[in-house]
Amino acid sequence: MRILVIEDDADLAQFLRKGLEEEQHTVETAADGETGLILATDDNFDLLVVDVMLPKLDGLTLCRRLREKGKRTPILLLTARDAVEDKVAGLDAGADDYLTKPFAFTELVARVRALLRRGGPHAGSRLKAKDLEMDPASRRVWRGGKEIVLTSKEFALLEYLLRNRDIVLTRTAILERVWGLNYDPMTNVVDVYIRSLRVKIDRDFTSPLIATVRGVGYKLETGE
Repeated sequence: MRILVIEDDADLAQFLRKGLEEEQHTVETAADGETGLILATDDNFDLLVVDVMLPKLDGLTLCRRLREKGKRTPILLLTARDAVEDKVAGLDAGADDYLTKPFAFTELVARVRALLRRGGPHAGSRLKAKDLEMDPASRRVWRGGKEIVLTSKEFALLEYLLRNRDIVLTRTAILERVWGLNYDPMTNVVDVYIRSLRVKIDRDFTSPLIATVRGVGYKLETGE
């Protein structure tokens, strides 16, 4: 799943990124409310983790503006305030859950799982292309009924291809989506992981799904 963490405390943001990536999520971060609002509005994330006290635009206002724009992405608010009225204000602003700092990371992960199970714009639905099937919730992939074990990045890359099947995706777009906005654009990591995915997804099957678009990038081709 793709999670956006909007948190101005750099150490906490990095801690959350590392921990959530270890849970096999793809994580992007924003350090202020304005940047977070732009990313959350223009992109499709499965979950937002939002600090209440943010520079430029506070977390409650960010929640309200997203809901006013019709964005239904689940939101988990983080705050040091534990009064009942603060929690009510957060939920009334459009948040789906509320976690008080300091918190145990295991509790945050449990709340993330619960929100993802509850479902956002993409959560819970299986992705399919011909005989390839992915269950994002359980992190499992099958082709022709045979389960295929993927690494975290392979899974994130295949999920991006599946969500955009039959659409050509540039290497830059794949880098930004799967590896994050600050990844070196000159790296060949996309090609390396595409080769690895092909071995697992296509090699033992007569009909390859991953196609190269010379000079541009890749697409998951169904011909449908």
